[in-house]
Amino acid sequence: MGWLGYEDVVTALRFTGRLTGAVLVAVAFTTLLGAVAAADHWLSGKYDSSGVIALIGTFAAALTNLFVWAEILKNGDYWYFQVLFGLLTVGSVWAAFTVYRTLDQIPAPKRVAATLVVTTVIAVANFGYQNLYQPSQRETLPVIRLDVGKAMQNRGGRSFSVPVDIEIENRGDAAFYVLATEFHAMAEQVRLSRKDRSTRDWRADAERWKDFRAYNPVSRREIHQPGVLVSAQPWMPYGRWIYAKDMFSARVVVQLPKKNRYDQLTFYAGAHLTRKDLSSVDRLKASGSSWENKSRVAAWVKKQKDFSSLAYESRIRENNSIDARTRKARYITVYWQFGQHGVNLLETINTSGGKDESQDVVENRYGVRQVYTGPVTTTLWDVKNQH
Repeated sequence: MGWLGYEDVVTALRFTGRLTGAVLVAVAFTTLLGAVAAADHWLSGKYDSSGVIALIGTFAAALTNLFVWAEILKNGDYWYFQVLFGLLTVGSVWAAFTVYRTLDQIPAPKRVAATLVVTTVIAVANFGYQNLYQPSQRETLPVIRLDVGKAMQNRGGRSFSVPVDIEIENRGDAAFYVLATEFHAMAEQVRLSRKDRSTRDWRADAERWKDFRAYNPVSRREIHQPGVLVSAQPWMPYGRWIYAKDMFSARVVVQLPKKNRYDQLTFYAGAHLTRKDLSSVDRLKASGSSWENKSRVAAWVKKQKDFSSLAYESRIRENNSIDARTRKARYITVYWQFGQHGVNLLETINTSGGKDESQDVVENRYGVRQVYTGPVTTTLWDVKNQH
């Protein structure tokens, strides 16, 4: 218990985790005193107060072992840790009850009772704060802004460029680790109808858009064709930190030939992040692609026909020592997917045996967050009409 507590004091990612570590160290010290006092109480009885000290020490050990055992039963993977702390809990409860039964009288019973009550309140408050209060708090996510500049003709007049400024701002108190970012531009043909379109036409448009991930509108007069991907790229290096109250900005440029069949450009930007206080990620490394036969990419990714995928992988670590010691190693894989009609970011967390975690665990336990902006649309008619 003291070993786990010391590790939490030194390495836990949250303040509450380090506080739990300090409590575990204090309880371990109290338990040690209680064990010495229990030996004196049962064997020699040299000190009159040894029975009370033994009672307090065994009670603190029983209560703490109970909460640690509950945590391991809930989240742990290794059965021997569950059995070990189960035995420790039963043993410390038995010791506390036995010490209580062998006491002839309790000196200053009100003080002893107050000590036991305070110990219980601290343990319950710490457990409740971490497992009930913190998960229910509202979170402030970073915000992405996308500003499209004026399209300009390039030298020679055969092509043009559209500058796009992207900015991410972290207004919250938690830092974030960047798993991946993506910016992509979709070119669209938009034809104008001479008369109002019928309800049947609207329904046909809605049916068509369900096969595409990109945003596509339904309009009374405009007839939108499915957007075509014309540019896609990361706009921020993965592995970077966005600290509290920090921001990062970048500019990308989209170039197209002046003679094209498109009427509008629509821009999107996104970032996938992990909260620094919920997990830590080792350095991401490229692990393969969906078109390589010997790649370690999951089979379901290789079967996707509409998207090609690049994969990056890393070990992801727990935010406290109890879970780090009692859970199997987890690995996070980030997929950067691109196809004719869009771009997508996707991450999975699994064990070395290949068992995938649920999306709820990915988001709530390991703190994976997705932030997006778009669509931001600009017309091409002005630049295409320039002479």
